[in-house]
Amino acid sequence: MADTTGKVHVYTGDGKGKTTASLGLALRTLGAGGRVFYAQFIKGPRGSSEFEALKRFGDSFVHRAFGAGRFVKGAPSEEDVALARAGLAETAEAMASGKYALVVLDELNCAVSAGLLDAEAAVAAIAARHPSTEVAVTGRGVPAEIAEMADLISEVKMVKHYIDDGVKARRGVEF
Repeated sequence: MADTTGKVHVYTGDGKGKTTASLGLALRTLGAGGRVFYAQFIKGPRGSSEFEALKRFGDSFVHRAFGAGRFVKGAPSEEDVALARAGLAETAEAMASGKYALVVLDELNCAVSAGLLDAEAAVAAIAARHPSTEVAVTGRGVPAEIAEMADLISEVKMVKHYIDDGVKARRGVEF
């Protein structure tokens, strides 16, 4: 008998590819006929190129951005905290609803590290998900509380990156 319990995936580390890994999982879920809720924390409403392609899936792919689209340095602003908290509340509803086969919390680890969200609140939201909902969490520096509840953790390690040679982010590759 197949295990239909939703698992918790974590993609972390200092290398490029964490969001890309979660998008691959989303594409696989969509290809199997499942619905995806893709929440991005910290990142702003201006989506990357992949979201233009994923719009073709219509209502089967829901993308929401819960950030101002800038790095959080030092103490987060009230706006940053409010956006992240509203995002976690909406994402918690999506996870609990049973309407989505996969819910992605992109950059959740970074939102916790930056002080936008409380790790315990994130864990409680994930723990309250519908039993069949798969969850993917991305971002550097996975908090211990999230790592403990994860069923799978993949670490993306940077070995070499062209950003060190001054190459700027390119449309269709980095965004």
